[in-house]
Amino acid sequence: MNEPIPVTRDVDGGTAKLMPDVDLPRAWLLTVDGAPQSYVDLDEPTHLEFEYAQRLAHVVDCAADEGAPLDLVHLGGGALTLPRYVAATRPGSRQEVVEADHGLLALVAEHLPVPDGAGIAVHGTDARAWLESAPARSADMLIADVFGGSRVPAHLTSIEYARAAERVLRPDGVYAANLADGAPFAFLRSQLATFAAVFAELALIAEPAVLRGRRFGNAVLLASHAELDIALLARRTASDAFPARVEHSAALTRLIGDAVPVRDEEAVPSPEPPDGAFSIG
Repeated sequence: MNEPIPVTRDVDGGTAKLMPDVDLPRAWLLTVDGAPQSYVDLDEPTHLEFEYAQRLAHVVDCAADEGAPLDLVHLGGGALTLPRYVAATRPGSRQEVVEADHGLLALVAEHLPVPDGAGIAVHGTDARAWLESAPARSADMLIADVFGGSRVPAHLTSIEYARAAERVLRPDGVYAANLADGAPFAFLRSQLATFAAVFAELALIAEPAVLRGRRFGNAVLLASHAELDIALLARRTASDAFPARVEHSAALTRLIGDAVPVRDEEAVPSPEPPDGAFSIG
């Protein structure tokens, strides 16, 4: 039996590497310029290696009755880890994946193909451009995990972008975004203020060490017009190997402080992670 070997390819966003997991025959880690992007086990699509992916999966799990199909939009594709998870846990779901990096899409399609009939449609285009042309009220959930290198692009951080997301969501739909920041949280606070100006309900999922400013890390922002099941989310995230907290209401108001919504003309990318924050090898 031939052992899988690493694959390196230049893609639109840099140098992508697919590295096989030595312990699992069909599991792969995708990195771009050394920053981990996705982990996929083709034999076990419900296995989620990264903590932020586990938290996004908790949000999906809490969005509807167990196993019920959903209409999802994923901004940012990577190796399609979460779409594969949803296809496995919620058969019959209709999923749209929007990824601007055509080279990355080709690499994933060649080496980590999605099974036929999975209900996953992939679009090679800019996330915001696709969102602005998508049908209104067409999605139950919108998951944003878009990084140019290790930074969220500026045009996906503004109030105009938040309104575009709201337009595509159904009235009780949920927006979830993977963000990254560290103390004093200028970017994260601005994102909370921006989405608070558009959506009625907000929550934030992050590890206590990140929330206390002890290290740079991921935080999952949730926004909806419907009431979020904070208690259920808190139970699920607290039981992870790296437990997280769910902040909402007064705690988020305090975190936002004097931050104001960001408009297109002043939008900036998320901060550059410190050396070693996310890099591998």
